[in-house]
Amino acid sequence: MNLSLGQVVKSKAGRDKGRDFIVVRIVDEAYVELADGDLRKVEKPKKKKIKHMEPTGIVLEDIGNKLKTGVRVSNSEIRKALSALKENNSES
Repeated sequence: MNLSLGQVVKSKAGRDKGRDFIVVRIVDEAYVELADGDLRKVEKPKKKKIKHMEPTGIVLEDIGNKLKTGVRVSNSEIRKALSALKENNSES
């Protein structure tokens, strides 16, 4: 499974099952670090196995580019992006 920085994923296992997260760091081929700006802040992301996630196919380019270039991403930015996605999905 190919994941990229800024990609939105849904948790398939664990106590956070069903929650949406953004990939903030790729650790290795088995693990990534996730943040949702709420329970999991950018400063203390969740390390999770890739096999316990379901990619949504949505990549937030602006957040991904900031993460790639080392620009700090705020928790409110991540929360706004995820809530905007939820609103768009609920309308369709």
